[in-house]
Amino acid sequence: MSATAQAKTFKVGMGDPMDSDQGALAQRFEELVEDLSDGEMQVELFPGGQLGSETGMIQDTRIGKLDFALIGVGNLTPYAPRLGALTMPYALRSHADAVKATTGPLADEWNQIAEKQAGVHIVSWLYSNFRYLTNSKRPVTSLEDLEGMKIRVPQNKIMLATYQAWGASPISMSWPEVFTGLQQGVIDGQDNPDIVNYTMKFQEMQKYLTEVHYQYSLQPIVMGVRTYNKLSDEEREIIDRAGLEAQLYALQFQLTEASQARAAMEAEGVQSAQLTDEDKWISIAKEEVWPQFYEEIGGKESFDELQKALGH
Repeated sequence: MSATAQAKTFKVGMGDPMDSDQGALAQRFEELVEDLSDGEMQVELFPGGQLGSETGMIQDTRIGKLDFALIGVGNLTPYAPRLGALTMPYALRSHADAVKATTGPLADEWNQIAEKQAGVHIVSWLYSNFRYLTNSKRPVTSLEDLEGMKIRVPQNKIMLATYQAWGASPISMSWPEVFTGLQQGVIDGQDNPDIVNYTMKFQEMQKYLTEVHYQYSLQPIVMGVRTYNKLSDEEREIIDRAGLEAQLYALQFQLTEASQARAAMEAEGVQSAQLTDEDKWISIAKEEVWPQFYEEIGGKESFDELQKALGH
């Protein structure tokens, strides 16, 4: 940055607390932006939904009211339907799949889609692991155990349809309402990765956890295209480099911290379980859910290409 450049301050809104994996990514992004710009670009973090719901923050970034939002990719799909391919049940089946889908040519493709359809530029990806099911009613080890259970899902049609196909009673609910919804019994359960479940203190109300591998939680940091385009070439380069380096840091954080979060929840009484019939969950997802959304996410051929690129 030139010595005469005017210092700028950028705000980052996010839904989770600072001691979460969102917080880890955001703090590393802040450090990198400020270091790479020699302090000429400053970043302020607003955790815990201080700036509103994820949907609201996305809208604010699109119009330039907010600089950055760190949000679940599922909440971005109403604005960029083709990104829904990443939320299709069992589309991503491992950490390696998640990384491959969000780096290199595939990452460039998602960014072009996000810019064109949603008006946002993807700066970084947070790898939050699989969304494991928690509930307050009973252990879930089979489809029959899930029958009729009220499960919170984000405002995402694919996730809603998935739980419906499995026989649950999904309820679409914004993120800031989930803790209270669990407390009051409006919902019986929800799904999120271990670090999120633990830092949100869901173990206080949810005593049963099941490892369901239907969706790998990806959470991008996005910036409105109109805001991004107003930056100098150098500023854009700093933001994109900081985003990529923070992304790599966040992956390592996830791999080391998730098991500790699970152990801490179990120490507080959470019972963990495995599915005995996940092949049935996969079959229903492929046969009943995937066909409903092919057209919306760019066509069956496009989705098949993603699966092929991931080696499925």
